[in-house]
Amino acid sequence: MIRRIAFIHTVAMLVERFRPRFQSELPDADCFHMLDESVLQDLIRQGPSSGITRRIATLSQAAADAGADLIVFTCSSTSPAIDTARQTVSVPILKIDDPLYARVASAPGRVGLICTTPSTVAPSRALLTAHAQGAGRDIPAESLLCAAAFDALASGRRDLHDRLVCKAATELAPRVDRIVLAQASLAHLSEPLAEQLGLPVFASPELLVQEVVARVRDSA
Repeated sequence: MIRRIAFIHTVAMLVERFRPRFQSELPDADCFHMLDESVLQDLIRQGPSSGITRRIATLSQAAADAGADLIVFTCSSTSPAIDTARQTVSVPILKIDDPLYARVASAPGRVGLICTTPSTVAPSRALLTAHAQGAGRDIPAESLLCAAAFDALASGRRDLHDRLVCKAATELAPRVDRIVLAQASLAHLSEPLAEQLGLPVFASPELLVQEVVARVRDSA
């Protein structure tokens, strides 16, 4: 039975995005949130490393030692390191993007991935490929990195961030059948972009919530 859930974040804003949602969806669950912003900062500055992998494994072990029955990572960039962490702890670990790419891989067609940090591009492509292979599909994908949007968000200019992401999506749309907003920080743009572009636009947070809720209820 899943009674205690650890959420591990590398972006502070995601703590307050997910905390009230899971308090509402799973009021009887014991959820706690762990934050280490340095992981994403170092991934962006230096790229993947054995040190990053050790830190992800350490965070996972700390969550397990705290009694978590399920560990949820909300950072897309940490995906490769999580694969290693899964081998070091006995508690199940869910990546924020697992439900997303499982959904995207369930249908054919070309996929456009929009990222705002370079550290997200390769892990997103790899996870999409893994889920596509699991579904027996060959799904072509095109990635578009909009680094200026991340810089805008980091400086507190969400309005500029949103305009840059929407511009990137508009450029990408004619070449793809559906768009994936490959970071949780982009999720608020999924509905307006879908209306604007006339294409399916996917984001991870809502699908993650559905997956976690389903796992908890199935474990009861």
